[in-house]
Amino acid sequence: MRKALISGITGQDGSYLAELLLSKGYEVHGLMRRSSTFSTERIDHLYSDPHAGGARLKLHFGDLSDGSSMRHVIHQVRPDEIYNLAAQSHVRVSFDLPEYTADVVASGALRLLEAVRDYRDRTKAEVRVYQAGSSEMFGATPPPHSEVTPFYPRSPYAVSKVAAHWYAVNYREAYGLFICNGILFNHESPRRGETFVTRKITRALTRIKLGLQDKLYLGNLDARRDWGFAGDFVEAMWLMLQADKPDDYVVATGESYAVSDFLRIAAAKLDLDPENFVDLDPRYLRPTEVDELIGDASKARKILGWQPKTSFDELVSMMIENDLEMAARERTLLEAGHRV
Repeated sequence: MRKALISGITGQDGSYLAELLLSKGYEVHGLMRRSSTFSTERIDHLYSDPHAGGARLKLHFGDLSDGSSMRHVIHQVRPDEIYNLAAQSHVRVSFDLPEYTADVVASGALRLLEAVRDYRDRTKAEVRVYQAGSSEMFGATPPPHSEVTPFYPRSPYAVSKVAAHWYAVNYREAYGLFICNGILFNHESPRRGETFVTRKITRALTRIKLGLQDKLYLGNLDARRDWGFAGDFVEAMWLMLQADKPDDYVVATGESYAVSDFLRIAAAKLDLDPENFVDLDPRYLRPTEVDELIGDASKARKILGWQPKTSFDELVSMMIENDLEMAARERTLLEAGHRV
């Protein structure tokens, strides 16, 4: 049975990747930060009590800011594959927490790579590593963006991802480690965090539809992004580590939509007019904006055989349906006198 270790397993991508790997017969280990409350909602449906026997999903406490914890977990698990998905991944927040973002995203990746190198040198075992990159690394560089497009990061988050990317390339070339950089463009789902703009829109619209909310405050409506479905994108992560040799790949749909487009299409599915409830809040504007991102995933299509399966319209519908159900449950609880 192959073993995989996922950092950031409790996040959107981590949960979809864990589902995929379990379906392929893997034993999956997840790295999660210790806190006084658990944030395992996205993987609760996958988890079973290890005391019952036969559990193939196992969780470990660890943190990318603590290199010793990663070394310990890697030596304990002895994984065949490692997927580094953990990050402070909110671009706007990275301007408020630049040092923390750099420590987790950039230095954290370096600590993980050092832990992998140490494990390889001690055991002679090959570990295949996936490093999660981001389309934000391209920043102000005009689209379309491929693996050979120069990076021009426009946020502390993006700068940190660029550093992690080049750490991965350097460790691959210097030490012969099997490391792939996946440069993923925006990927969404019903499991997306509610502070990210797409999920913020679908949560707010469904609550407005059911009378639970009056206003939706947004930032730059003109920013254009290449949006895909997270469930499709994690398959590309897995395919990278099954290839004959390590390489870097852009993962994207090749289509670009503005935030205003996402808002308009989502509102139309609920028969709402955004003009009646959307206001601009300058606090959501970035000090340096990224105007448009469009990915060219032809390399992933040709070498990995990967392509997105979910259309933009299907993605929006999926998120609206999920959040409408959530809003309906919320309204039921309120009508019954419960505080939500």
